[in-house]
Amino acid sequence: MKTTVSSKGQIVLPAEIRRQDHIEAGQHFDVERVDRGDYRLRRRSPPPNEGLVDRLLACPHKGFFVPIESESTDVL
Repeated sequence: MKTTVSSKGQIVLPAEIRRQDHIEAGQHFDVERVDRGDYRLRRRSPPPNEGLVDRLLACPHKGFFVPIESESTDVL
């Protein structure tokens, strides 16, 4: 697939690739220069629990996950 570098040095990933790989705005990537004119783009792995709370709160069983009272951990 063909893409173009903008005047700001930005490269747009084609929509088809973004859809196939579930790439969303704000995700981070590493760019590695392999050789002259040859580059590797690699998506960084998100932290293991990123978005977990949002997914749990969106659980279809509303009311299943509720806040609980707990003691402070400041004294531990």
